[in-house]
Amino acid sequence: MEHASIADLWNRVTGTQPDPPWWLVVLVGAVALAAVLHGPTWRVARNTVTIAHEGGHALIALVTGRKLDGIKLHSDTSGVTVSRGKPHGPGMIFTAMAGYTTPPLLGLFFALLLAAGRITLMLWFTLALLAGMLVMIRNAYGALSVVATGAVVFLVSWFGSAEVQAGFAYLAAWFLLLAATRPVIELQRMRTRHMAPSSDADQLAHLTGVPGLAWVTLFGATALVALLAGGALLFPDVSLHLPTLPGR
Repeated sequence: MEHASIADLWNRVTGTQPDPPWWLVVLVGAVALAAVLHGPTWRVARNTVTIAHEGGHALIALVTGRKLDGIKLHSDTSGVTVSRGKPHGPGMIFTAMAGYTTPPLLGLFFALLLAAGRITLMLWFTLALLAGMLVMIRNAYGALSVVATGAVVFLVSWFGSAEVQAGFAYLAAWFLLLAATRPVIELQRMRTRHMAPSSDADQLAHLTGVPGLAWVTLFGATALVALLAGGALLFPDVSLHLPTLPGR
């Protein structure tokens, strides 16, 4: 019985699910866009982007052999990831690059999973990422943000109907893809006002000698390319769902 239950759970997570109706994909895409454009909603939803941003810093720090001291997420949607190691070199450069590039690339990865019909796998992969990040959170607000996000994902993945799961998964993918550009714009706006002297772009400029604006451009280009590629994967072929007119 236990082996059967484990097998059933594995099949549930790794199996494929049918594509959601086209109107649902379009609807949640519109909701995601509205969340990015509407100021009050963005100030809340931006926490999701911050989690991905700081998680990207943390993951690459570990991959490149740096020692991760911890992550803090703040109520103003800012965050900080502290790692130890050489203050220069490829490890530090890739760690600094990872923040702004992770949300769009994660959104693109989600789009690939959804295009393959792996809706439940995408949701449980998200839970695994959040669980791994929670271990490294070092402040109460950060822990609350990650736990709350994980709780919502778990409730949808475990108790939601197939349509609810699909709508939520597509909403998450659309949001990461659409939201990734706005923080880059905000970053450059703050840089022009000399309000972000230690931003990721400026740290990279210090590490590499390449101007900070070039790094901001790279962040923006990554977000736009991921949006175009991910949007092509997510957007349904409406023509497949339109009635065929009878021939004369």
